[in-house]
Amino acid sequence: MKTFSFLLILAILQYQNISAQTISAPISKKGAKIYTEHGHQRVDDYFWMNNPADSNVINHLKEENAYVEGYMKHTETVQKKIYDELIARIPGRDESLPTKRNGYWYYTRFEAGKQYPYYVRKKGTLSGKEEILLDAPAMAKGHQIYLIRGYNVSPANNYLAYAIDTLGDRRSSIYFKNIATGKNEADLISNTTGGSVWANDNKTLYYVLNDHTVRGYKVIRHVLGTESKTDKEIYTEKDSTYRVGLGKSKNRKYIFIGSGSTNTSEYRYIDADNPSSSPILIQPRQQGLEYEVDYFEGNVFHIYTNKDAKNFKIVTAPIANPSVNNWKDLVPHNSKSLIQNFEILKDYYVVQVKENGLTQIKVYDRKNKIWSSINFGQDAYVASMFMATDDYASDSIRYNFTSLITPSATYSYNLSNRQKKLLKQQKVGETYNADLYETKRIWAAGRDGTKIPLSIVYRKDKFKKDGSNPLLLYAYGSYGANTDPNFNSSVISLLDRGISFAIAHIRGGQEMGREWYEAGRVLTKKNTFNDFVDAAQFLVNEKYTSADKLFANGGSAGGMLMGAVTNMRPDLFRGIIAEVPWMDVISDSFDPTIPLVTLEYEQWGNPNNKQHYEYMLSWSPLDNVKPAKYPAILATGGLHDTQVPYFSPAKWVAKVRENNLGTNPVLFKVNMGAGHGGESGRFERQRLTALKYAFILDQLGWKE
Repeated sequence: MKTFSFLLILAILQYQNISAQTISAPISKKGAKIYTEHGHQRVDDYFWMNNPADSNVINHLKEENAYVEGYMKHTETVQKKIYDELIARIPGRDESLPTKRNGYWYYTRFEAGKQYPYYVRKKGTLSGKEEILLDAPAMAKGHQIYLIRGYNVSPANNYLAYAIDTLGDRRSSIYFKNIATGKNEADLISNTTGGSVWANDNKTLYYVLNDHTVRGYKVIRHVLGTESKTDKEIYTEKDSTYRVGLGKSKNRKYIFIGSGSTNTSEYRYIDADNPSSSPILIQPRQQGLEYEVDYFEGNVFHIYTNKDAKNFKIVTAPIANPSVNNWKDLVPHNSKSLIQNFEILKDYYVVQVKENGLTQIKVYDRKNKIWSSINFGQDAYVASMFMATDDYASDSIRYNFTSLITPSATYSYNLSNRQKKLLKQQKVGETYNADLYETKRIWAAGRDGTKIPLSIVYRKDKFKKDGSNPLLLYAYGSYGANTDPNFNSSVISLLDRGISFAIAHIRGGQEMGREWYEAGRVLTKKNTFNDFVDAAQFLVNEKYTSADKLFANGGSAGGMLMGAVTNMRPDLFRGIIAEVPWMDVISDSFDPTIPLVTLEYEQWGNPNNKQHYEYMLSWSPLDNVKPAKYPAILATGGLHDTQVPYFSPAKWVAKVRENNLGTNPVLFKVNMGAGHGGESGRFERQRLTALKYAFILDQLGWKE
């Protein structure tokens, strides 16, 4: 009996030693590195973390993971429950809708229990025999990360070039498969972006090499059956603020080489029937001039451009002399309508635009010279169009339709009779009922008078507009990327527990047109952060939530946003989830060897410019950490991340802990085997979501 009592006491003491209340955060050693720039002096006490070859760094990251595991151990049951919910909403067996290219129908399909899809095709008709091009479940065995970065079938449909990344670091190797035999050829090309294009001779492949910063910078021509060391350089982008990409016209007549920075473009073309020819320049780069090229018909290129068109327009350019002086408007600029996408068909032009934050798809009948629009039948939604076939004479398109409460649906739309047909509806488990939830578009007033749109969703029977509801506010706000209110099945696990979810459509995106983006970059970047804070304050003031129940979440540039707003208003949030966040903005921007840095001067500013430097210094998340009572924080990173180095969040976490005057936890979860995108398996990636949601529930004192 005494032995039993002793063991019981010992067990209790052991539990207390690892409980969330007593476990200690890792102590980060300090060693000052002093920067002197433009008359300012900055100190980085954690510069030593920048070296992944240092065993002390790896050990420190492992300690961070152990701290997260120990602190969150008591939530393992709820994590498992949430994970099971997330998995249950993912169809075990699933299949994409087929699209037709060069006589074959291509699609992907999942089998029950498989993390990765099969890439398959059928010749001629969908009743034909299925060919498996890539058996990703088998190929991925033994790999924590397995990403197929791109694949292209040769013009004669008998060879497959595919690119594989097994670290998540965006350095892809290209392999060549003989489809008839199922065997790989000896050809192997390393350190590519993953993108490739076949010439029409069925043996020549163009691809893009990375430089040491993982910038696609050099276009190379490879001939099947030869060693890669004999490959020929076609184009090299020497300006480190530009990157290179490849494309091919829909009718496979031209190959395009695109070189671009954040806000400037330049294109060249090659006749796909003559792979030995040199690239021909379309329009030399001009600062601020953006354009994209395609070819559909006749003797002209079709170009999407911002030339004298802030919200973009579509022009034609004669192939014989395609410079900007010869561009003619096809779809003119509209100051209230941002063009996002377009298709040129034999009898129709189809244009996707964004107007007042909502998508419109407009159709021009070329014979009758009239415009019409697709009626979506709702006031709050997301839509995006695409083609199901490469047939120039097609009279139909497809579009995806969704909202915060509407699972994604794909429709076929006939351009002649204007009839639509539902082709596929996203499956969301067995119990999802959209009638239980409500979504709204609401508007917050920014400090400068700007109206900031927010999309919000909640479960109707669990929501009261009295400040009592917890709420998770998400945003991105950079690169002109829209954060549209798409359906997200994982959010249901929050909604069903009475936690609302909202998206702040802040400046830096393009939800409200191109001006919305221009007002959130370089010397106006702080509008992005102010908009988020003002949107959050609005939600508190209007009693959608309260400051002690408000959580914020963002990833990558959105993670950087989390760092900035945490410094600005640590009192406004109960918790912050910053995923792969870029925090050390100034130091990283001065280092041209760090991936993406030079490419993004037009997004954030160039610190070599004193005006840019001082503005960036005023908001850089790491540089603006100060003594404060910080909210609970969960940050994430990836050891192989070449977009946001792991040490950026690692140093921010250490500095926040050092300056934290409160007792809220500051956690840092590092994926030691992945890059920017985290886990690649469709089920495995749900574990981080379960951890994030458990973190929120734990901070709320939730009991299941």
